[in-house]
Amino acid sequence: MGSIKTGTDVVVIGAGPGGYVAAQRASQLGLDVTLIEREELGGTCLNHGCIPSKALISVGDLLYKVNNAAERGLVVKGSVEVDFAKTQEWKETKVIKRLTSGVASLMKAGQVEVVKGTARFTDPHSLEVELNDGGTAAYTFKHAIIATGSTAVNPSFFPLDGENVVDARGALAFREIPPRFVVVGGGYIGVELGIAYAKLGSKVTIVEATGQLLPGTDPDLVNVLMRRLRRLGVTVMLNARASGGLQNGKVKVQDGEGKVHEIEADKVLVSVGRVPYTEGLHLDKAGVRVDEKGFIPVDEQMRTNVPHIYAIGDVCSPVMLAHKASAQGRVAAEAIAGRPSAADWQTVPAVIFTDPEIAYVGLTEAQAREKGYDPVVSRYNFAAVGRALTMGESDGMVKLVGDRQSGLLLGAQMVGPEVSELIGEIALAIEMGAQMEDVALTPHYHPTLSEGILEAALSWMHSIEKAGRK
Repeated sequence: MGSIKTGTDVVVIGAGPGGYVAAQRASQLGLDVTLIEREELGGTCLNHGCIPSKALISVGDLLYKVNNAAERGLVVKGSVEVDFAKTQEWKETKVIKRLTSGVASLMKAGQVEVVKGTARFTDPHSLEVELNDGGTAAYTFKHAIIATGSTAVNPSFFPLDGENVVDARGALAFREIPPRFVVVGGGYIGVELGIAYAKLGSKVTIVEATGQLLPGTDPDLVNVLMRRLRRLGVTVMLNARASGGLQNGKVKVQDGEGKVHEIEADKVLVSVGRVPYTEGLHLDKAGVRVDEKGFIPVDEQMRTNVPHIYAIGDVCSPVMLAHKASAQGRVAAEAIAGRPSAADWQTVPAVIFTDPEIAYVGLTEAQAREKGYDPVVSRYNFAAVGRALTMGESDGMVKLVGDRQSGLLLGAQMVGPEVSELIGEIALAIEMGAQMEDVALTPHYHPTLSEGILEAALSWMHSIEKAGRK
C-alpha cells in the first residue's frame, strides 16, 4: 500500500472537460483538490473525440474547398496530395498535445494534485488508486466528483477488432486513409467522420438502422445534409442493418426490404452509441445508486444519493455534450464550496460538425406546442445572405421558433456555414428570456452570416404583424 493522503477536500475522478473544469473551479474557491486520471488529461473529448475529429474535419474541408474552387477562379493543376502521416502528426503535436499541456498548466497553477491511475471506492469517504507507474495509493476525502464519462458500445452483432473494425477512437488514429470506408451507425459521430474521410478520398457508405440520418434531428436540417452527401459521393443506406463483421473485405447489409448487400470495405467504423462508464469504480461500496441504464442520478447541484458525492457529464446524463459537462463541473465545485449554484440553465446548444454544419437550441415547433405555446416558425435561407454567397456556401437555413402570444424566443434550428458559431447568440438570448423583437431590433454587422438570424427574426415579426392585420 502506498502513501495515504488525509484531509483532501475534493477528489475528482476523471480529467475530461467536466473533471478538469471542476477541479480548476474547486481550486479557485480555495479547496484542496486531487484529480485522478488513468489516461491523458482532457479525457476522451480532447484526446480521442471532439478535438481530433474537428482537426481531421478541418483538413478534409480545406482539401475539398481547394479541389472545388475552379468556379471562383482558383484552378489547381494536377492533384493535391494528402500526406496523411503528416496530417496525423499535426493533429497529435500541434493540436492535442498543445491543449493537454494547457490543461496540465491550469492544474499546476491551481495547485491541483494530479494522480495518474485508476480509482475505486473503498467506502463513502475513501478510495484506492492503482497507480500507472506501479503500486497503489489510498485517499480520504470530504467530497468526491465522479467524472468518468462514457465509452463506445461494442455491439455483439458487429464486434470491434481494434484494427479494421473500430470505434471512433480507432477511426481517428488511422495511419492511412482507407480507400473504402463503411460507417455502421448514422448518428453524429459516424456522419461527421464519414464526411471527413469522404473529403480526404475514401469511398464512404453509411449504414443507418432507422429511416433518417441523425435520428431525432429536425428533418428539414437533415434534408439539406443529404443533398450535400450525394454531391460528396457518400452512399447512405437507411432502414438497413449491418451484421457479422468484416469478412473477406466485405460487410453484409440487409436493407429494409430484406435484401442482403455485400459492401466492400477496408475499414469499418462502428458508432451505434455510447454508455456511461463506471466499470471498476465500486460505486456500491460508496453507496452511490445507478439507474437501470447505468447512469448516476443527480439533483440540480449534481449531488448523487450520497450527499457528499457528486457526478457530472456523460456518466449522469444521456445528453452527452462536453460543454454541458464543463458547466456541470462548475456547478458541482461551487455547490461543494457552499455557493448558491445549480444547473438551472434554460437550454444547452447542440452542434453537429457535418457539411453543412447543423446546430440547434431550445424548442422545436412540435416541442413548443407540447409545452402549451402557440409557436410561429420563420425561416431564412443562406442563399439570400451575402456573406454566405461570398464564401460559396449558400446551402441551408435559419429557423426560429417564437411564441405568438408573448413574442418569446423559444428555439432555433440551423443548417449551413459556420452555424456552430452562430448558435451561441440564440442560446444566450433564450437564457436571458429575450423576445423575438429583441433579436429583430439588434443591428447585426454586414456582411456576416449572423444576418441570417436577423432576417429570420424580422420575418417572424412581419408574419405576426401581417396576421394581426387580418
